[in-house]
Amino acid sequence: MEELTIDCTEIFERNYDTDKKIVVNRGGTRSSKTYSINQLCALWLITGNYGEGQYLYEGVWTSVRKYRTNLDGTIIRDFIEILKNSNWYDKIEHNKTKKTFKFRNRLVEFIGADDQQKLRGAKRNILYCNEANELEYKQEFFQLLMRTENKIFVDFNPDDEQVWINQELEIKRSNEVGDVEVIVSNYKDNTFLPESLVKEIEYLQHTDKEFWKIYGLGEYGNISGLVYENVSFVNTMPDCKLIAYGLDFGYSLDPSACVGVYRLGDELYLKEILYEKGLTNQDLADRLKPIVGRAEVICDSAEPKSIEELYRLGLNSKPAVKGKDSILNGIDILKRFKINVVNSSNLKKEFRSYKWATDKYGNSLQKPVDKFNHLLDALRYVALIHLKQHNRGWYAIR
Repeated sequence: MEELTIDCTEIFERNYDTDKKIVVNRGGTRSSKTYSINQLCALWLITGNYGEGQYLYEGVWTSVRKYRTNLDGTIIRDFIEILKNSNWYDKIEHNKTKKTFKFRNRLVEFIGADDQQKLRGAKRNILYCNEANELEYKQEFFQLLMRTENKIFVDFNPDDEQVWINQELEIKRSNEVGDVEVIVSNYKDNTFLPESLVKEIEYLQHTDKEFWKIYGLGEYGNISGLVYENVSFVNTMPDCKLIAYGLDFGYSLDPSACVGVYRLGDELYLKEILYEKGLTNQDLADRLKPIVGRAEVICDSAEPKSIEELYRLGLNSKPAVKGKDSILNGIDILKRFKINVVNSSNLKKEFRSYKWATDKYGNSLQKPVDKFNHLLDALRYVALIHLKQHNRGWYAIR
């Protein structure tokens, strides 16, 4: 029998040990829940073993996110890393176009819930719903549930106590059917987390109690005091004019984030282009050039060397205009528009998490918490250059 050697946390072991059909992983940021389930997926692909005493030597494992476009830089990236670290990647069939991995009679597929044909199509043996709180219960999760024979893994950050995962699975189904296991995790469960990230997470204790509760401890909380409230989440992009692209740099701790900003009248339409860690400037140029062409890419001016390098690599990269109160000015500009987010899980999460900071008494400090703002910072860079206030209204510089 084939073997897979992996370094795992207790969260992997708890997911492996349970015999329940539905395994809910509710946890804070960097708790290893997503990585652990991906490790379990790799274990099944190579060996046919997906739990203590649970074997399936042929079949299909389906990993799902809300939008197909969000797969490559997130769970697929982790899955490939796990296979490469264990020296198995070159031994399996990886179809990059179809986003499938095959070994012998076992197939792992990555799909978006926005692909209705896949969502309501063939059955599968094992299901994994990543960031499951993004899914609609009846229209999406229930359709997947009814077509899954053996086991279902779910993970999410608990930023809303009324979420269907809590109401339908943790409370209702757990009591009525009894086939639900709830695994609560936080950053302390991830023994591989670097000290710099531990300090970053623990700093939430001093900056925002709700963020600490949700993303630090993995407990249910409710985020209030959002910076942007006039935001809609839509599935299609209308015929509208591109203003520019915004790019916020990242690498190991934070993702590089790129957003396309479009305008139709007094409404903005935003399209996530890239959201991924570990990308060099060459990687950024390779990823972005086929998408953005020669359109302007407004970048974080704090990295002039990177902006120049991207320009030499073929991007029309330009620095953002910052200065005193640029964050509040950018927010003020954007709040004059109706904002529409087109098929983006990461933008949706940032808009639903980006909030005003408060003092210890809960009073607003009129500055945003510097968290969950990578795409939103990129958006603000575009706003500060291309959207200006005029005494007769708002306009985009052409």
